[in-house]
Amino acid sequence: MTITITAPGEYMADTKDEPIVGRRYQLEDATSGTGAQNRAFHAILAEYYKTRLWSYQGSGYNSGATFDEFRNLIKRKLGAGFESFVYAEIVDGRPVIRDAKAYADIPEAVRSDPHLKELVRGRLKSWADYSKKERRTTMDGLITEMVEVGVNTPHFREIIDGMEAAFK
Repeated sequence: MTITITAPGEYMADTKDEPIVGRRYQLEDATSGTGAQNRAFHAILAEYYKTRLWSYQGSGYNSGATFDEFRNLIKRKLGAGFESFVYAEIVDGRPVIRDAKAYADIPEAVRSDPHLKELVRGRLKSWADYSKKERRTTMDGLITEMVEVGVNTPHFREIIDGMEAAFK
């Protein structure tokens, strides 16, 4: 159900569903990412991780990524990616840590130096800061990839069916 608040205590239903008198509702701003998107993303992500049908490499002794590494890889490859970068620059013979909004903002001297380039780190955008559109794009890409690699578990179908029912 989607509503638009038209005045204090007044609303207009934007969908054919109407609120039920006596039922308690929790409102969310529909212009930003919603709790439903958050729950769906993490449920889908966890299901994909459990299937082990993905081929992302992780660090450490395991051949695959940990769940946290996997989530970050998905956010980097299918999501909004990095929101900023941290790099080291040599100033007057001393290393100085700097921030950059975009990779292109990092000085060419740092990007071309193999030792300094190795120290550049990106800060992934937090899922909480994703816009509704970014969340939708990320989830669409994730679902597409899951289907392409053959994820077809009963729980995956249940999640997808629930998402489809929410949009009817």
